[in-house]
Amino acid sequence: MQVDRTSLHDVLLIKPTVHGDARGYFLESFNQREFATAIAADAQFVQDNQSRSTGGVLRGLHYQIGARAQGKLVRVLSGEIFDVAVDLRRSSPQFGQWAAVLLNATEHKQLWIPKGFAHGFLVLSDSAEVLYKTTDYYSPDDERSIRYDDPSIGIEWPNGRELSLSSRDASAGALADAEIFS
Repeated sequence: MQVDRTSLHDVLLIKPTVHGDARGYFLESFNQREFATAIAADAQFVQDNQSRSTGGVLRGLHYQIGARAQGKLVRVLSGEIFDVAVDLRRSSPQFGQWAAVLLNATEHKQLWIPKGFAHGFLVLSDSAEVLYKTTDYYSPDDERSIRYDDPSIGIEWPNGRELSLSSRDASAGALADAEIFS
């Protein structure tokens, strides 16, 4: 496995080793021992989430606050997405900054987003299936959202498609009004 830093120091891009030949390929999509050694020794995953979205769907920016904060390991099973993390740790020198990567089913890359970050993605292909592991269980009482187009964050989303948002995402508030991490 190869691990590269994104522009946000703690958000990491992971490229698994792929063994391929004329018959197809094999890869370890997750290995707890390697992940703990290379990325986050204290991360224990408790839940897997999978979504399927059509092209132009934008999901996010989502996070959980307090004791139910989640680290996420994101990968794409089919299609391609523009995957984004935003640093919500007020004590961080990168507070309010964002990083983005393209994730797709062909390259098998994964994005590690630790606790203290918001997450969102835009589907670039006709459809995409996204799978992500979380370090805590879903908790509706602790779930928060920040507007995807908050000018104080300034995410440069790819254009070219009409965006499709949930009503919750369309009505999300600004970073300035959000409950964040210390």
